[in-house]
Amino acid sequence: MLHLVGPVAANVRRQSTPMRTASCSCGQLTAIVVGDPVRVSVCHCLACQRRSGSVFGAQARFPAAAVTIKGESREYVRTGDSGGQLHFNFCAMCGSTVFYTLAHAPEFIAIPVGAFADPAFPILSTRSTSTACTRGWLCPKTSSTCHEVHATA
Repeated sequence: MLHLVGPVAANVRRQSTPMRTASCSCGQLTAIVVGDPVRVSVCHCLACQRRSGSVFGAQARFPAAAVTIKGESREYVRTGDSGGQLHFNFCAMCGSTVFYTLAHAPEFIAIPVGAFADPAFPILSTRSTSTACTRGWLCPKTSSTCHEVHATA
């Protein structure tokens, strides 16, 4: 059995760890992530519908240490129904939300799944929140975990 150590082993690990880039519409603001998300969530609350311009917001959560932000962003802070603060960071040029943080979980950075523009983005585990606000014509996947109360994202 071959055991790799030192720089060679680190290089092999880097090659097998996925790296993805999320960006705003104009490309000025990016979030580069290393590794797979620890969780993917879909939120149906009305605030996420307004923020995303869609009938739900879908976010992938990554350890903060795995995310590198490049470009200029502006921040909007919103208090969620749970009472926790969410810090949304959007492009200063085009206004696209590229990442956000949760005051109660600073060790994570959430990135809207659509910012990756990758149809093959891995959905390893999903969590669906605020399903009481789900549009009647939208059927959530039966494999997701649903929470009827507003979760903390």
